[in-house]
Amino acid sequence: MYPYRFSNVMIGYLNLATLLASIPVIGAGLWMAKGSTATCSSMLQTPLLVIGFVVLLVSLAGFVGACFHVAWALWLYLLAMMLLIAFLLGLTAFGFAVTAGGGGTQVPGRPYREYHTSDYSSWLQKHIQDAKYWRPALACVVGSKACPKIANWSPMDYLQHDLTPIQSGCCKPPTACAYSGGVAVGAQDEDCFRWNNAAGILCYGCESCRAGVMEKVREDWHKISVLNVMVLVVLICICACGCCAFRNARRSVSEYPYGVNRMHKIHPRWDYYWWRWWRDRREQLY
Repeated sequence: MYPYRFSNVMIGYLNLATLLASIPVIGAGLWMAKGSTATCSSMLQTPLLVIGFVVLLVSLAGFVGACFHVAWALWLYLLAMMLLIAFLLGLTAFGFAVTAGGGGTQVPGRPYREYHTSDYSSWLQKHIQDAKYWRPALACVVGSKACPKIANWSPMDYLQHDLTPIQSGCCKPPTACAYSGGVAVGAQDEDCFRWNNAAGILCYGCESCRAGVMEKVREDWHKISVLNVMVLVVLICICACGCCAFRNARRSVSEYPYGVNRMHKIHPRWDYYWWRWWRDRREQLY
């Protein structure tokens, strides 16, 4: 009987774990698609479902191929893994390119930073300026209740407490703005004139609000890119084990055990015939 090898056992256990882990991911995506009406949650349902089903199918193919020596299942598994590694490589490189720049500018005498759209990559600027993407992003900002949390702050609170990028850009005017009787005066940043103290307006129409959203996106994407690097290392190791398991499965299917070559199957006693021929030859010579 064909012996199980370490690579097959390792691939089997790893894929069983990822197969089980994909079930709650798919469940979360289905729950969001069915019961969630919030804009921020609905943005995640499609990626969750796609990732969950891809991981489920790939893990199932790897588990069946490694444990039952099904060569074609392992071949599909390795192909999917290589495509996934290539996709993650491209996504990671794109993520680091998009998240270059940003970080905001420290406001003198204040613990928080302020953000400007010109500090971010051109792709991110173009993306956030598109109304198709900005409207749901703004809905998320309003729905996050970030501004009501600081609505009752006194001027002293702004000197003592930090602000998130959303709060800094969307919930207050730029610190450099000057007002007289609640009206911006003089030549100032355009955001100073866009600001309105009404709870439903605030600085949601300001460029600083877009910059705050871009900073939040930049932070999240940078974290994901770092995570992708670690995932890539794990996937490459798993793919290497998968190649060994695929080789073992092909040996099992072809009925050539490890360490036995094809000549043994064609001529089980070829060495015996060779020895007889050599013996007869020596007898003729001597």
